[in-house]
Amino acid sequence: MAYELRESPPTVDRFLELRDAAGMAERSREAVERGLPNSRYAVTVVDETGETVGMARIVGDGGSVFHVCDMAVHPDHQRQGLGSRLMDALMDWIDEHAPPAAYVNLMADVDGFYEQWGFEPTAPASKGMYYRVSEA
Repeated sequence: MAYELRESPPTVDRFLELRDAAGMAERSREAVERGLPNSRYAVTVVDETGETVGMARIVGDGGSVFHVCDMAVHPDHQRQGLGSRLMDALMDWIDEHAPPAAYVNLMADVDGFYEQWGFEPTAPASKGMYYRVSEA
């Protein structure tokens, strides 16, 4: 199957579908509608039928902090190198746009994948934490 990498975010619906299919934590429609337009950079992978089957993006302040997030490939299209193509595109963008000494982080949910782009665990120097806003 042929795949095309596009420099654009997915639709809100497809973003939610891809996160669900990949077993990622749920995001509210409102949050996604607000967040996607604020991406610093977003890429998608589209199959030959025109369906978006993968996505990834970078968020942050555009200077000192960049966060790689929402990396997902639909399970039906995994093991095709699509995750690597998405990360290559993100890192090419970082190399071109991030100033020296910028901090690029991510929450890794796949052991041994992100290291090939130079990412290292933060522990024991620091540890990742999170807070989730609850529904009212």
